[in-house]
Amino acid sequence: MKIYLIAGEASGDLHASNLMKAVLQKEPNTEFRHWGGDQMAAVSGEPVKHIKDLAFMGFIEVVANLKTILKNIKDCKKDILAYKPDALVLVDYPGFNLRIAKFAKENGIKVHYYVSPQIWAWKQKRGWKIKETIDEMYCILPFEKEFYKKFNMDVHYVGHPLLDAIENFKENAATQIEFKNEFNLDERPIIALLPGSRKQEIKAKLPFMLSAVKGYDNYQLIVAGAPNLPESFYKEIAGSQEMHWISNRTYDLLNNSHAALVTSGTATLETALFKVPQIVCYKGNSISYQIAKRLIKVDYISLVNLISNKEVVKELIQGELTVENIRIELKKILTDTEDRKLMLEEYEKMAVLLGGGGASEKVASLLIKDKV
Repeated sequence: MKIYLIAGEASGDLHASNLMKAVLQKEPNTEFRHWGGDQMAAVSGEPVKHIKDLAFMGFIEVVANLKTILKNIKDCKKDILAYKPDALVLVDYPGFNLRIAKFAKENGIKVHYYVSPQIWAWKQKRGWKIKETIDEMYCILPFEKEFYKKFNMDVHYVGHPLLDAIENFKENAATQIEFKNEFNLDERPIIALLPGSRKQEIKAKLPFMLSAVKGYDNYQLIVAGAPNLPESFYKEIAGSQEMHWISNRTYDLLNNSHAALVTSGTATLETALFKVPQIVCYKGNSISYQIAKRLIKVDYISLVNLISNKEVVKELIQGELTVENIRIELKKILTDTEDRKLMLEEYEKMAVLLGGGGASEKVASLLIKDKV
């Protein structure tokens, strides 16, 4: 069995790699070709294209890099035809992957989509296009199965793959003493700063985070570094402010943190599943934000609040993202207040909604069953 996979972001790289492992456990002779990152490479060799060359965020950034994006799409189509896969597995990354899906369908290639595009947030009419081009859709959020009924689609709800990823991590995680010794940390509790993985979003959010935690001398402030960015990039933003920086070890950091400031996206859910009280901090290109604000059809930007269908974590968005507001919210979750206790209780309820785990194994079984 030959499978072609495409993931364009760090979260997709994680989920795709675990899916590949699950497939190999069931069908050891399966061959893979992929666009992805280091975690997929660890399973099946170097990617055709690495995610560091694929991630563009926001309307303005996409337009500025349109020539590169169009070339990537053209190269990908050519490579898929040359490989002749039995199945194409697309992992999230909708701007790119939905174009590839249409092409694959037109060329008689079975299309499987793992991690549904968030069309329930905006561009809901894409559902009809998805119905035409996707053979099997694997959803990871509990409300998505009902959503797709609008388009007469019977999709698979497989649960959220982060449940398994985090559980697997915890089985072999370093102890708190080992972690602090490895990075020469002291005994003070940790406030983690997760400003994202792309240069433009880090430049927009990290200055606010660093300024807000200045003077919190009873805590250690640690920035989660993206694997493709050097420490010098973060130090230039921090200036003279003292800052710990740990690259590509976000799960270790969250596993040992007392609170966190987190950019929107998958990181908000990861932080919640590690039971770390958090504040969501988002600030994007002003034009991109104004366009998105008029198109987005949901009440929240964090997965924690979307899944819970209420405000569990505070979202400081665009103009609300100020140093003063971060400090006000941070005070509420640092000590054993009612706010901190309530947030942790809501995390437990949210985890129940996500199902019992086993997403990668479920998708692997459905993939293999489809080829039998």
